[in-house]
Amino acid sequence: MRINCPYCGPRPNEEFNVLGDATKTRPDADKATAQDWLDYVYERDNPKGRLEEYWHHASGCRNWLVVKRNTVTHEVYSVVAARDYKKTHPEGVKK
Repeated sequence: MRINCPYCGPRPNEEFNVLGDATKTRPDADKATAQDWLDYVYERDNPKGRLEEYWHHASGCRNWLVVKRNTVTHEVYSVVAARDYKKTHPEGVKK
């Protein structure tokens, strides 16, 4: 699988580390309970199909990206810088 890094161009996926779901919303620090934080940090779905994930270009530019891909076929639909993704999704996606 190749990831088209917006900074470095097409690169092999071995250059990247995957953090996980980019759509999870961080709890409000003033209102969150311990359980809210546990759920946010440790509870992860393992869906089949389209997913938006954080990827870190560890062996390249070291930037964080959001990769939209299919977890079954590994088809990559889009890659954007994480900072640009957050500008268009400031609150994340409520699930």
